[in-house]
Amino acid sequence: MATSTDAAQAERNIDAESQDYQVPQQDEGKLKNCYIGSIDQGTTSTRFLIFNGLGVPVASHQIEFKQMYPHSGWMEQDPREIVESVYTCIEEATKSFTEMGNSTDDIKAIGITSQRETTILWDRDTGEPLYNAIAWPDTRTQAIVRELKARKGADKLQNICGLPLSTYPSALKLTWLFRNVGEVRKTYDAGRLMFGTIDTWLLYNLNGGKDKNFHITDSTNASRTMFVNLHTLEYSPEVLDFFELDPKKIILPKIVPCSDAEAFGSIATGTLKGKKITGCLGDQSAALVGQLGFEPGMAKNTYGTGCFLLYNVGEKPVMSTHGLLATVAYNFGGKRKPVYALEGSIAVAGSAVKYVVNNLKFVESSDKISNCAATVKDNGGCYFVTAFSGLFAPYWIDDAQGTMFGITQYTQQGHIARAAMEATCFQTKAILDAMEKDSGHKLTELAVDGGMTDSDLCMQQTQADIINIPVDRPIMRETTALGAAIVAGFAVDVWKEFNELKEINKEDRTIFKPQISQEDSGKMYSRWTKAVEMSKGWLDSDTGNRSQ
Repeated sequence: MATSTDAAQAERNIDAESQDYQVPQQDEGKLKNCYIGSIDQGTTSTRFLIFNGLGVPVASHQIEFKQMYPHSGWMEQDPREIVESVYTCIEEATKSFTEMGNSTDDIKAIGITSQRETTILWDRDTGEPLYNAIAWPDTRTQAIVRELKARKGADKLQNICGLPLSTYPSALKLTWLFRNVGEVRKTYDAGRLMFGTIDTWLLYNLNGGKDKNFHITDSTNASRTMFVNLHTLEYSPEVLDFFELDPKKIILPKIVPCSDAEAFGSIATGTLKGKKITGCLGDQSAALVGQLGFEPGMAKNTYGTGCFLLYNVGEKPVMSTHGLLATVAYNFGGKRKPVYALEGSIAVAGSAVKYVVNNLKFVESSDKISNCAATVKDNGGCYFVTAFSGLFAPYWIDDAQGTMFGITQYTQQGHIARAAMEATCFQTKAILDAMEKDSGHKLTELAVDGGMTDSDLCMQQTQADIINIPVDRPIMRETTALGAAIVAGFAVDVWKEFNELKEINKEDRTIFKPQISQEDSGKMYSRWTKAVEMSKGWLDSDTGNRSQ
C-alpha cells in the first residue's frame, strides 16, 4: 500500500479527479456525486479515503501508529491505538470532504480493508484486549511451529485450510498467547475469550464495543487464520481440534461474504455516526479487487510493508505443491460464488527500505532510496536476503535471518540500497515461477501497486528486468482502499456488475518493459538463489520459546 504524505495524496487526488473516466452504461454525473468511504488499516499506518462512483479518491487522511519490538523477531501493536487511528482518519478526511462543499449525506456506505493474520484477544465482558496485537510478521512462534509439525495430523492441515504451519497465520499466535499470557487462559476457561483479526476488532469497536458485542469477520480474513475449511468457508472441527481449542470456550467471529448491506453493522459514533459498513476484506484481496482482477489468470503484486502476489484461480481452490498459499480472493455473496487465489507472501518489502533509512541511515526518508540506489549502475555483486521474519513463500525457511553477501571494499551505500529493493523483486520472481508450476499458466504482464512502485528504478531496472515480463503500474495507486470501496459499493448498488468497473483507474498507466536479456536476468537470479541457500540455519532451535 502506498505511503505517500497527505500533501502528495491531495495533489494526486486533484489530478485523478480531473481525468475523464468513461464508465459504460452508467450515469457519470450521478456517479461523480455518489461517494463511498474506505478504511484502510495497514501494518504501519491507517488511512481513510472517500472515493466517488468513478473510483476517484477525493479526500483522504493518513497517520502512522507505533510499532513495538520487545525482542528480536517480535512485533506488536496497541489495539486501542489502532482503533483511535481509524477514528482520527475518518474525522480528518471527512472534514476535508465537507470543506470542499460536499455533504456526508452523499456517502452511501463504508468499506474496510485491513492487515491480515494480526491477532487480538479480548474479554467479552470488559471489551478490553488481554495483550497487544501480535502482528503478522512476528516470528516468536518458530519453536512452536517446529513442535506442531511433528504432531499427528499436521500433514493434513494445508489441504483443509490452504496454509502451511508457519509463524504467519493467526492460529500460531493464538497458541503462543495461550502458553505465555495467564489472563488469556483464564478468560478462555471462563468462556469469555473473544478472538479476532484486525477487521473483527475494528468492526467490534466501530459498532459500539462491549455494549453490542458485534463479532464478525469476512471470508478473506477468516481464511488467514488456519481455522477455516477453505472448501466450505466454515470453521474446521479438525483444525480446531489439532490446535486443542474448544469452540464452546473460545468465541470465534461469524464468517460472512465480503459484500453485504447489513452484516457489518454501522458506525456508532463520530462524524459518520449511523453510516452503514457494507464491505470488508483483507488488504491483499482488496488490492486484487482494486486492480479489477475478476477473471481467472489475472494477478497483482502489492509492495507494502511486505509484498503479496495474488493470482485468481477461479471458483475452486487450488492447493499449491510449490510453496504458495491457497486463499479466498474475494466473496461478493448473493448469487456469486466465492473466488479463490494462489498467493505468494513476502514478509519484508517496504520494511527493508525502512531498515536502510532508519537503521543504516543512508537517506533521510524512504522516498529517497531510489536516489541512493541510482548513484551506482548495479548492485556491485551485493545481495541482501532480507529475512527479518524468516523467508515466506515460496521458501518457508523459518530459521533464515537477514544476511548480505558479496560485500567488498568496493561496496557503497548505493549498492546496498539497490540490493534491498532487489530482494523483493527476486522473491517475486521465485513466486511467479512457483505460480506457473501450480497453475500451468505463465503470466505475460504483472499489475503492481503499493508504496515501492512509486520508484521507477525499482519497477524498471529491477522488477521488470528480473521477471522478464512487462510491469503495469496505475496512476492512482490506492488500489487496496479502492477494493474496499468497490465491495461496499456493490452491497448498496452503486455498481451491480463487474463490467461497470472496467474503465476505473485504467487511464495513464505506466508499462515498464524488460531492458536486459533473459540470460543476464537468469545470472542475477542464480546468484540470489545461492544467497538464499546460504541464509539458512542462523536461528537456534529454541528461538521463539521465550515466555512472558
